[in-house]
Amino acid sequence: MDGITTRTLDCGLVLLVERMGGVRSAAVSWMVPAGAARDPEDRQGLAAMWHELLLRGCGDLDSRAHADALDRLGATRSCDVGMHYIRLGMTLLGERVVEALPLLVDMVRRPRFEAESIEPVRDLSLQALASLADEPQQRASLAARARHYAAPMGRSGMGTEAGLRAITRQDVVDGWRSRAVPGGSVLAIAGAVDADAIAARLDGLLRGWAGRAGEVARGPTPERGYAHEPDESNQVQILVMFDAPAESEADARLERAVAAVLSGGMSGRLFTEVREKRALCYAVSASYATEKDGGTLVAYVGTTPERAQESLDVLWAELGRIGTPAGAVTAAELQRAAVGMKSRLIFSGESTGARAGALAGDYVRLGRARPLSELTAQIDGLTVDGVNAYLARRRAGRATIQTLGPSALRPPG
Repeated sequence: MDGITTRTLDCGLVLLVERMGGVRSAAVSWMVPAGAARDPEDRQGLAAMWHELLLRGCGDLDSRAHADALDRLGATRSCDVGMHYIRLGMTLLGERVVEALPLLVDMVRRPRFEAESIEPVRDLSLQALASLADEPQQRASLAARARHYAAPMGRSGMGTEAGLRAITRQDVVDGWRSRAVPGGSVLAIAGAVDADAIAARLDGLLRGWAGRAGEVARGPTPERGYAHEPDESNQVQILVMFDAPAESEADARLERAVAAVLSGGMSGRLFTEVREKRALCYAVSASYATEKDGGTLVAYVGTTPERAQESLDVLWAELGRIGTPAGAVTAAELQRAAVGMKSRLIFSGESTGARAGALAGDYVRLGRARPLSELTAQIDGLTVDGVNAYLARRRAGRATIQTLGPSALRPPG
């Protein structure tokens, strides 16, 4: 029988399992509270190094032996760094999940962090940091984040050069031991799996594991406003960031609809007004992302120096106009947005990887995992009057505007 099962295991780990009919595969998403925001100020880059080291052997198996063991099970694996969490992922046949759990658990509880791996991983991390010189959009995004979010939430998950160079193997070992704890960790599994069998196996594998992650202390909110980073190139990157509702707020579904109206592909307002009508840019978009205690609407334009000022002016005008009677969302716009939102939801619901990620993401933001039926109902419940009433009372606060290119622009009034 399909459905979501939520359990808190004896050690304190939250286990979410969704059995999906019609699939043979399964995906695992394990959120460990060891993200970049938890790195010590003078050791920024620990999470970035764990991202590599966790895939280089654990328990009694060195890097090659562990990789071979996972390959024999047909398991693909991944590791991603976020602000709050490091996420370990795995995809394989559902019938082999229970067999693969010891290998996955050892990655969290018994990583080897071998001395001979530290310097190669440090070099890789430093190279990734240096590669930002060739990624102007990413550099602009990181600069905007650093100015929009209260420290340490605006950090780069890549760390800093000083932090990476200062990290020792003992920092790696001790830091992981203190952060890789069951309390605050979430393990989500979706696909052709049996929740009871998984829970029973995990209770045995995790016996004796203890600890709980604390809250991340935050600094004051930055002043935001406009800033420019000089870059001698023939491109200009423009980002605008606003505060938006947290996932737990009822307005989150309305903000998601607004983002879809603004940036719903070639029919979106920003594409139409900034690119199609005026040919001002090569890329324009808006996106909405949420955390447990807040959300952010981000608008982006990539353009040329000659068109940069007008691009920013038109972008800013459209972001403001949508909240006015003259720029109210129309029934046709909302219908197109809702169709796109529902299509993406349905497609993601057919992917075990997307569902495992969504279950874990829901739990860390909401304290529960939502079934697809609930998410679909939210979209079906959208109305033009509801979206426009929300826009009329919406207060996004002071914006962060970041540009990167040859010359600074004139910020909107």
